[in-house]
Amino acid sequence: MRRAPLALIALSLGALSLTAAACEPSLDGVELDDARTATVTEVVDIPASVTARAIGTLTAPADGTLASLTVQPGDSVAKDQVIAVIDSPAAQQRLAQAQTALAAAGRVGYGLGKVDLSRVQDGLDAAAADAFTCAREAATKVADDDLRAALLAQVDAAEAQYRTAAATSRSLQRQVERGLAGIGAAIGALGAAQRAQAQTAVDLAQSTVDALTLRAPIAGVVQIASGSTATVSDPLASIIGSVAGGAASGGSGGGQTIGVDDVLTVGDRVSAGTAIVTIIDISEIGLVGEVDETDVLLVASGITADVELDAAPGLRFEATVSTVDLLPTASTRGGVAYRIRLAFRAAAPANGEQAPPTPRPGMSAVAHLHVRTAVDAVAVPASAVFTAESGNAVWLIREGRATRQQVTVGVQGEDLVQIVSGLHAGDQVVVRGTDKVTDGQELT
Repeated sequence: MRRAPLALIALSLGALSLTAAACEPSLDGVELDDARTATVTEVVDIPASVTARAIGTLTAPADGTLASLTVQPGDSVAKDQVIAVIDSPAAQQRLAQAQTALAAAGRVGYGLGKVDLSRVQDGLDAAAADAFTCAREAATKVADDDLRAALLAQVDAAEAQYRTAAATSRSLQRQVERGLAGIGAAIGALGAAQRAQAQTAVDLAQSTVDALTLRAPIAGVVQIASGSTATVSDPLASIIGSVAGGAASGGSGGGQTIGVDDVLTVGDRVSAGTAIVTIIDISEIGLVGEVDETDVLLVASGITADVELDAAPGLRFEATVSTVDLLPTASTRGGVAYRIRLAFRAAAPANGEQAPPTPRPGMSAVAHLHVRTAVDAVAVPASAVFTAESGNAVWLIREGRATRQQVTVGVQGEDLVQIVSGLHAGDQVVVRGTDKVTDGQELT
């Protein structure tokens, strides 16, 4: 981003102004003033957005009906608090089928004459195929490309593991049939393999049923999802209680009836991956912004910033830079940018005024970063400095005549510029109309 310094200038004692109010009129729009000591601050402006400490979205792990909802929008909840319960006959049925298969596998080796080994294996294969198909369908509903790929890879790995176990099981079955192994040992190994497969299916189905009771992954404030549009999130991650920190699953509400609150209510149908509630931890409100590569070397942890919110024009918030990323991120405006994070600082109201409102996550903001400050610096108005062949220069008045004086510029504010070398406090310079002055011209 091109640096856009804004003045945050506190003039030292006696230096009340370096602008036209103290300027002496000269000829034809040329004005003079003295270089004086002042505090000059250089500011870099960056776009930013307000963030919460953490955000977690609870999604339905299976198709069903919202059987209970224990919270209302805006309620505060504790971590692990029960939020909702999903009634899913399909999930319960899959658990019952897996338990039946486990019971059948447990009989292998005990009364061989009463058990058809091929039929048991075929039943296990069919149940496993159904379970993996359901898991893969749920994963494909995930909106995030990287997360969806990771979930599909997990399902593929589990299916490959099952196929290995099934191959072992069928191999042992063939050994039994051909009499190549001892009857007792082969049947025992076959039964163990089939029981392991059946137990895996039971565990998967049980985890889905357990996940039908949704618990808060973090403490925070509740926001209930819309009942008119489903937000597809991560159904498998919901099973293990994952938390999406710092970003919420998005979803746009369409088709809402005017005057009707369309949040989910008890009895609504939900599908696997449907967002039920989002919990926002607002115990720490911060900012995330992007600094262009041309400015990032000026930014470090601990520097202060003034923040303006689009939602609160005229109000000023204070923040401090907490971290600056080492690796770049894709800039929203092209080029190379680095992400920084800022923490809001509590500001005491002045003159009995009310404290400013607390920003809300997602609000747009502009952060004015105070990247450099020069105290008691020799300074002139920015309009006094111009570019010459050999660098920056000013018109210095000596004995009533203009002399081109080479200067070294330091901290650059919007109104004032620090002069590191080439001028002293009290030196008279041209501060307006520098393009109308020539070397040696008489100016009084």
